[in-house]
Amino acid sequence: MMMFFATGILGIVIGLSPIAGKEQTIFITFMGVVNVGLGAFFTFIFLTQEAKAPDKRKKKKKRD
Repeated sequence: MMMFFATGILGIVIGLSPIAGKEQTIFITFMGVVNVGLGAFFTFIFLTQEAKAPDKRKKKKKRD
């Protein structure tokens, strides 16, 4: 997730700076926005997933 955010922010910064060529600025900025969007999507999926139930096969049974 952090890789998407870091790459997206870096792409937006490089795309908006005069370092990139005139033909590439829109494309690099757009790809940066796509990466930030993917980071947000995967963060949402990660934070909203249900907790896993413990595996009942590994649980030791009590014997009386």
